[in-house]
Amino acid sequence: MSAKQRMVRSAAYLFRERGYSGTGFRDVIAHSGAPRGSIYHHFPGGKVELAVEAMRYAGDFIAAGTESAISEDPRAAMHAFIGWWRQVLLRSGFQAGCPIAAVTIESHEEAPQLAEAAAAAFRRWRETLAAGLVSGGCPPARAATLATLIVSAVEGATILSRAAKNTDALDAIADELESLVASAMTPPDPPEETDED
Repeated sequence: MSAKQRMVRSAAYLFRERGYSGTGFRDVIAHSGAPRGSIYHHFPGGKVELAVEAMRYAGDFIAAGTESAISEDPRAAMHAFIGWWRQVLLRSGFQAGCPIAAVTIESHEEAPQLAEAAAAAFRRWRETLAAGLVSGGCPPARAATLATLIVSAVEGATILSRAAKNTDALDAIADELESLVASAMTPPDPPEETDED
């Protein structure tokens, strides 16, 4: 892994725990082990450029894990998405959350590219989940709505879980979302036979 890739990954990791404002170049250098001068070489646009790259990395990483689960069962994609955040919470002792959400909350008008990068990551997650639902027989419009609901519910439940220091909120939404998704993917009943048949 190159020094640039290590720095991007470290920034995403640190944003999960410290947020955008709480993460500086020094923190990223220390966490990644990259040479000090290399951060200015790879990110001449400064911290905003690094944050955009980190959000793209986090968005792609989570979408890839979700996509790989679709081949098993479209519902597995939803469980993979929820399971990832459960893992993040448990492994960090409930200190880490979503790096995309962390940066979004602190986005400033002078750096609109942060909001754009966050929107792109969230959109990728929704599209990935929707594609999985459609492959399982869910109508496209319904799949898009459900995918938005899944991402929104998981992001909110992750915050609640961090505050409560348990995964009760994530577990609760997983059960509810499973029911919704199952009903959306249930094939319609066959038409009733008539005397003419």
